[in-house]
Amino acid sequence: MKTFIVGISGVTNGGKTTLAKNLQKHLPNCSVISQDDFFKPESEIETDKNGFLQYDVLEALNMEKMMSAISCWMESARRSVVSTDRESAEEIPILIIEGFLLFNYNTRVYEPPDSPGYFDGHVWPMYLKHRQEMQDITWEVVYLDGTKSEEDLFLQVYEDLIQELAKQKCLQVTA
Repeated sequence: MKTFIVGISGVTNGGKTTLAKNLQKHLPNCSVISQDDFFKPESEIETDKNGFLQYDVLEALNMEKMMSAISCWMESARRSVVSTDRESAEEIPILIIEGFLLFNYNTRVYEPPDSPGYFDGHVWPMYLKHRQEMQDITWEVVYLDGTKSEEDLFLQVYEDLIQELAKQKCLQVTA
């Protein structure tokens, strides 16, 4: 049984969830697992010297629970579809995993808003640190230009996924 797993990672508040949900709407048999669903309770999150809760570190996440959810999806995908010689698009399970620290084991408005200096003083430096760690890994990674529109980013990723699936002789789609 073939499955297709896509990871979307990037800076906090960078549009990962929006992109994942848009892809899910357009791809057949697609599920999304969001790293945001696996934060530990606030009482377990450390605070930095400026008083900011440290959500942008791996220790703020229950990664074991997230990995368990991914394993459950994979097992379910194996059981849910009987493999054939030529699988159709609807038969190939696709999982999109999105989050800010996936590869390390436009602006939205948050209510309440972040404290002044939080993004520049914590979120961005942590993103750069974790991105460097990711760049040191030899996986095939496609970097997106965050200055492009939401629609342009969606189209780029969607077309790349369709091409990759077609390369694997898994999917024949007319867009």
